[in-house]
Amino acid sequence: MTIPSHDWLCQQIVEGAPDAIIFVDSDGVIRLWNAGAEAMFGHGAAEATGQTLDLIIPERLRERHWEGYRTVMSSGVTKYAEGLLAVPAVTKDGARISIEFTISLLKDTTGVPLGAAAVIRNVTERRAGERETQERIAQLEAQVAAGGPPAEPK
Repeated sequence: MTIPSHDWLCQQIVEGAPDAIIFVDSDGVIRLWNAGAEAMFGHGAAEATGQTLDLIIPERLRERHWEGYRTVMSSGVTKYAEGLLAVPAVTKDGARISIEFTISLLKDTTGVPLGAAAVIRNVTERRAGERETQERIAQLEAQVAAGGPPAEPK
């Protein structure tokens, strides 16, 4: 069996991944937007490429995002290279979704950041289930504290 070229393998992995994979240059401009990103956010690659991340960042979070992004690009350091970041995002149709992602900071040979790649997963359904569970636990705890029997689940 002949193993395909490294470039071909990388392209197939990125394009075939169900998670969104994007690359944003040091100015915050989207340069790579895979099929997973298209499915998750609703913007086609041709539409997203060349735009900034404002395309998917809720308006109220943009200022904080760009402050952090500029800091990462100037320092060359991000705490999300190993940690998981959970934030809200917005889709093309304006729906709010919950996402989790990790960052890979890409640098040139001298260590200057060229941009950041992110692998993003939509966790909206899981987060909704977690909220429902927390609400149910709080209801049960309140009933027990009041001395009453737990109510039957709805």
